[in-house]
Amino acid sequence: MLRREFPTDRQKWFAESTAAAFGFDFTAGRLDTTSHPFCSAFGPGDCRLTTRYNPRFFNECFFGVLHEAGHGLYEQGLPVDKFGTPCGAYCSLGVHESQSRFWENLIGRGRPFWDHAFPRLQQAFPGVLPNVTADQWHFAVNAVKPSLIRVEADEATYNLHVAIRFELELALIGGELAVADLPAAWNDKYEAALGIRPATDAEGCLQDIHWSFGGFGYFPTYTLGNLHAAHYFAHMPDPTDAIRRGEFRDVLGWLRTNVHAHGRRYRSGELTRRATGKPLTAEAFSKSLKQKLGALYGV
Repeated sequence: MLRREFPTDRQKWFAESTAAAFGFDFTAGRLDTTSHPFCSAFGPGDCRLTTRYNPRFFNECFFGVLHEAGHGLYEQGLPVDKFGTPCGAYCSLGVHESQSRFWENLIGRGRPFWDHAFPRLQQAFPGVLPNVTADQWHFAVNAVKPSLIRVEADEATYNLHVAIRFELELALIGGELAVADLPAAWNDKYEAALGIRPATDAEGCLQDIHWSFGGFGYFPTYTLGNLHAAHYFAHMPDPTDAIRRGEFRDVLGWLRTNVHAHGRRYRSGELTRRATGKPLTAEAFSKSLKQKLGALYGV
């Protein structure tokens, strides 16, 4: 059901309107098209999101926009009067990725969100999902299945993509792996960890942009982001009823107050401890996965 005909103009409208509902200010930002989604903030009043469209696959655009909108919400929530100083800058890359993964997964892949959004989805794409229920759709966007593309991976296998890249980075920097041997090493690791093998480098070692701009050591920030995001979600006031009504102001308000407003005043561990009253652990992330996937798969 995720691979039916989803016209790109309707995808853009649905994703953009959802990002706006979350709180992204499109009078101070915009959404454009690219081959690999990213968010760029040039300063207060100018934050740019990008996504890509596949008319035969819903997830690429929608969850890509939610991810980048999470980054954008963080940038738009930093203290404007502190711009140009550490207190007006993001805390860390791990915390930045916590905001993207928070809105993409904890909100956007949650059942309360689709209780609100699924009727709007059916209206946005008339005739595309006539016999699909909200339960079926919720399962589809959370289904666990090994995949080649990191940005499209499910929550359960996503961190394996990160681990593979980090292990390859260590081998490259340590001199144990030559750059010329990277494609084959990448393919071997995907086969060993996920049971699948890329057919081309485009779906293998060239799929991400990070290494091309020297972003070595970046990938673990996605896993740190997953941990921070789940930890925040577990310790904020329960937003379930508000999300079901399509109201996200209180969720964003909590993040604005406890995360965004502090800029780089604290290191990430201290920021999260102050926000939640507890130090960061993997407990909330593990519990969140077990609860969601346990309910969906009956285990």
